[in-house]
Amino acid sequence: MSAPLPGIGHNQGPTLEVGHRWRTFQWRRAREAAMPKTIPLMIVKMRVARARELGMDYKAYAAIRQATGRDILALLFSSNALHVVRAETPKIPLPRTTALDAVQRARKLALVHRPLTPDVFHAANPVLDGTEAAPLFSDSWTEMRGKLGAFARTERLAGDQVLIIGDTARERDWTVAMQAAGYLDAERYFSPAG
Repeated sequence: MSAPLPGIGHNQGPTLEVGHRWRTFQWRRAREAAMPKTIPLMIVKMRVARARELGMDYKAYAAIRQATGRDILALLFSSNALHVVRAETPKIPLPRTTALDAVQRARKLALVHRPLTPDVFHAANPVLDGTEAAPLFSDSWTEMRGKLGAFARTERLAGDQVLIIGDTARERDWTVAMQAAGYLDAERYFSPAG
C-alpha cells in the first residue's frame, strides 16, 4: 500500500521520520569517499587550455564543466553583451570583436534584440557563426523556451553545450529556458583578466 499523497500546501520537504539525519550523514560521507579529492594535473592543464581557447577564466569554465560533465561547444551572446543596441550602428566594438576572434573550437552565436535584425547584424559582424532574433520581453516562458530550443537545434547543439553570455536578468533566464550549460555576465567574460 502506498503512502497517501500530501495535502494542498505541502511543499514536499524532507521526511521527518526517525533516522533521517543519520541516513543523510551516511549518504554524504559515502559520496565524498567515492569522489576523487583531486583532479589529475594533466586534466587540469587541458581544462586551463580549453578555458583559454574559449576566452574564459578557468574558475568559470571548471564550474560549468563540473556541473554539466560536457564541454562548451558554443558561446551565445546577447546583443546587449556585445554592446550593440542601435540598428544604425550594428557593428560590435573592436575590443569585443577581437575577443570573439580569439575564440577557438567553439561556435560564436548571437541573439539580437529589436530594433536590430539578425541578417543585418550578422552581415556587419562576420566574426559570428550565427545570429537569431532574441526572445521578446513580452514572450511567455513557453514561447521563449521554444525559440531558444529551435535556435539550438538549428545550430545542431544540445542546450547544455551552450554557454550564454548576457547583460540582463531576462537574458539570465534564457539559461533555464534553454537548459544551457550556464550563464556568464558579459563584464566578467570581456574583462581583461577573463
